[in-house]
Amino acid sequence: MAPKHIPMRTCVACRQTQPKRSLVRVVRTPEGQIVVDPTGKRAGRGAYLCRRRSCWELALKRGSLEHALKTTLSEEERAQLREHMEGMPEEAGDEML
Repeated sequence: MAPKHIPMRTCVACRQTQPKRSLVRVVRTPEGQIVVDPTGKRAGRGAYLCRRRSCWELALKRGSLEHALKTTLSEEERAQLREHMEGMPEEAGDEML
């Protein structure tokens, strides 16, 4: 029997390829809202980020998240994403100790 296919995605900040489930999806919905998508199934244009604060900071600073979502983030959306980022560990492996 063939091994189960695991969908892979690339973090827009560090460019590492990882299994889709280990990354966090950020979506620009058809209405134009920017939301964190914990299910990975919301409709809209998605971008993936590692579960590391450093990747979120890099993506917001460099604009790679905006580029991937093909939009410009408002200050309110940036604040929402930063708030979500605060719950992240500094580096991978520190998750929910």
